Amino acid sequence: MITIPYLTALTTYFSYGLLFAFGQLRDFFRKIIDWWSHNTLQGYAPICLGLEDFYIRRLYLRIQDCFNRPISSSPDAWFDVVERISYDNNKTLKRTTKVNRCLNLGSYNYLGFAAADEFCTPRAIESLKSFSASTCSCRVDGGTTKLHAELEECVANFVQKPAALVFGMGYVTNSAILPVLIGKGGLIISDSLNHNSIVNGARGSGATIRVFQHNIPSHLESVLREQIAEGQPRTHRPWKKIIVVVEGIYSMEGELCKLPEIVAICKKYKAYIYLDEAHSIGAVGKTGRGVCELLGVDTADVDVMMGTFTKSFGSCGGYIAGSKELIRYLKYNCPAHLYGTSVSPPAAQQIISSIKVILGEDGSSRGAQKLTRIRENSDFFRSELHKMGFEVLGDNNSPVMPIMLYNPAKIPAFSRECLKRNVAVVTVAFPATPLLLARARICISAAHTHEDLKRALEVISEVGDLVGVKYFPAEPKKPQPEEGRAKVE
Repeated sequence: MITIPYLTALTTYFSYGLLFAFGQLRDFFRKIIDWWSHNTLQGYAPICLGLEDFYIRRLYLRIQDCFNRPISSSPDAWFDVVERISYDNNKTLKRTTKVNRCLNLGSYNYLGFAAADEFCTPRAIESLKSFSASTCSCRVDGGTTKLHAELEECVANFVQKPAALVFGMGYVTNSAILPVLIGKGGLIISDSLNHNSIVNGARGSGATIRVFQHNIPSHLESVLREQIAEGQPRTHRPWKKIIVVVEGIYSMEGELCKLPEIVAICKKYKAYIYLDEAHSIGAVGKTGRGVCELLGVDTADVDVMMGTFTKSFGSCGGYIAGSKELIRYLKYNCPAHLYGTSVSPPAAQQIISSIKVILGEDGSSRGAQKLTRIRENSDFFRSELHKMGFEVLGDNNSPVMPIMLYNPAKIPAFSRECLKRNVAVVTVAFPATPLLLARARICISAAHTHEDLKRALEVISEVGDLVGVKYFPAEPKKPQPEEGRAKVE
C-alpha cells in the first residue's frame, strides 16, 4: 500500500482538476467552431469516446515526447537516442538526424544479453544463416525446428519442471493461456496489481474473477475461504477449478511476491498456483532461476510457471512450464501455439545460448559474475536513492526501482531534464498506473558499471532537487577519512 503525502495528494488532485477544467473549456469552444463550420461527419458516430480520449488529447499529447523515444543502437548500458522535435506544441513529432548517447536506465536488459555477446551473438548469426529470420509458419504446421525442441527442453531444465512450451510473444503467453486453463464455472483469484496481460487473459476466460489486496497473503486466504463457502454465483455449486495468479516481481512496483506464504495457503485450500516470472526469471536467485530459488520454494509446489525471454535473456517470446500432462494439453488446445507464428530461430538460439552462459555451460564464469553484478548494482542503487530522499518502491534483489513522482507536471519535467543530461529514464503514468501514482521506473542491468551508476545517481539527484520529488529528508553524508596527510601535533 502506497501512502501518498497529504500535501502531494492535494496538489496532484488540484493539477489534474486544473488540466481537466481547461481541457473541457477548450473542447466546448471546439464544438462551437465545428458546428459553425459544419466540420463534422454527418451520420457517423465518434470512434473515440469518453474520458480516455479526453486524457489522450488534453494530457498525454502534451507530454508525448517523453514516451516512444526511438533508439538507433542495441539497448546496452549506453545507447543512442534519436532526437525528435515538434513545431505544433507536441501534436506531432519529427525525427532529426541527431542522436544523443545516453545512459540506459529504461530497458529490461537485466543481464546485459541484449547487446553483442562473445558467446551468444555468433551462434545467433549462424542460426540466421541456417534457418532464416522466421519460420513463416505456426508451430503445428512448418514452424517447429530442432532449435524449438532444444529450447523447450532447455527451459524445462532451467526452471526445473518436467516440460515447457514456448510462444512467440510474452504478452500473448498470459492472455492466451489463461482462457485455455479455466473457463465458465472456474474461479481466478488475481493480485490487484497483476500485469495487464493477466487481466485480459482472465477476462477472456469467462471464469469468475476475484481480486485480493496486493501481496497480502492473509487477504488472499480470506477471499479463498469466502469464495469456497459461497460457491458459484446464483447456483452456489462448488467451483470447477480455482487458480491463484501472482507475479514473481511486480513490474510497476519492483516488489517480490510473498510466494512461500501464498504457496502454503493454496495448498491448504487445494487451489492451483499460476506464477508469472517475466521480470524475475534469470534476474534473481543464486543461479538465476527466479523467485522460487531466491525464496526457497520447491518448483513442484507451483503448478504453472510462466516467464518471458524479453528481459534477462535478451530475446523475445515467452514460455509455460509445468507437468507433461499440462504441456501436452496446451499443445492441443492453446490458440497461441496452434495459430501463432513460432519464435524466430535466431531468437530461439539467443535464448539457448544465454541460458548456457548463465549456467556456466559456455566454459566460463561470466554467468555467475553477471548474476552477482546485477544483485550488487540493484541493492547499491536502491540504497543510494533512499539516502537521497526519494520515495522508492520495491525490495532488495529486485532490478526494478520505481521513483514516485505523483504530480502530472513532474512527469515530463523529470524525463526531459534527465534526457538533457544524457540519462534516459522511463516515466509511467495513467492508464498504466492509477491517476495519482505516476512514477519513473528505473531498470538496472549487469552491464552497468559502478561509474555508470554513480553518474546516474548524480543526475537523478540533481533533477530530483530541480523538480521537487525528494519527499523525504536526505541522510547526512558520513565524513570520509582523509588519506595521505601527516598528523600534526
